[in-house]
Amino acid sequence: MKSLRLLCIFSLFFGVAICTGQLHSQDLRSNDALDEKVRNFLTEHSGRWHDLNVPFRDGQLLYDLVIKGNYKSALELGTSTGHSAIWIAWAMSKTGGKLITIEINPKRYEEALRNFEEAGLSEYIDARLADAHDLVRELKGPFDFVFSDADKAWYKNYFVDIDPRLMVGGCYVTHNVYERGIRGFGRSGDYLEYVRSLRNYESTLVQGMLISYKKAAR
Repeated sequence: MKSLRLLCIFSLFFGVAICTGQLHSQDLRSNDALDEKVRNFLTEHSGRWHDLNVPFRDGQLLYDLVIKGNYKSALELGTSTGHSAIWIAWAMSKTGGKLITIEINPKRYEEALRNFEEAGLSEYIDARLADAHDLVRELKGPFDFVFSDADKAWYKNYFVDIDPRLMVGGCYVTHNVYERGIRGFGRSGDYLEYVRSLRNYESTLVQGMLISYKKAAR
């Protein structure tokens, strides 16, 4: 099972259809007009995503993970100005899902809303202006896909709070995680070691993102 999951993850970069249970094209919702609008938006804004946004290849990986897993209920911690949310929501438009994304900074939040509207994805995104430290405890869920990219020192706290509401079979992705620790935080905290110690999760590091699949409730 572990080798299959690793193969699935690396296949995302090559577009190889090798995962068991993988979606077929007829299982996805088709909207050519929306696809063109999103592609044009991403092309026009290429190179402009700064201010704590993920790079293009990470956005593409998030999109691929949602499509491969047929995820429909997503949560993002740390919207910034919306690059990663656009990739996730674009995938949600195909699986029939929706994304809740949380941003604490009003200026970034307002810019993200404008970007969602311009990209044509507003209906697939529930954007919240809030402190994720508090809001994640109030969200009912359940979620099947989580992207954690907010304050790094709080990574473990977020994981512990969200874990009970992550469905078995769900995927929890954490940004800026490396073998030597969390980027910008050295080896502060024990987040990577903690997640790897959980027997009901299967975790793999791919291009600075920790991809963790929940295999069982406990």
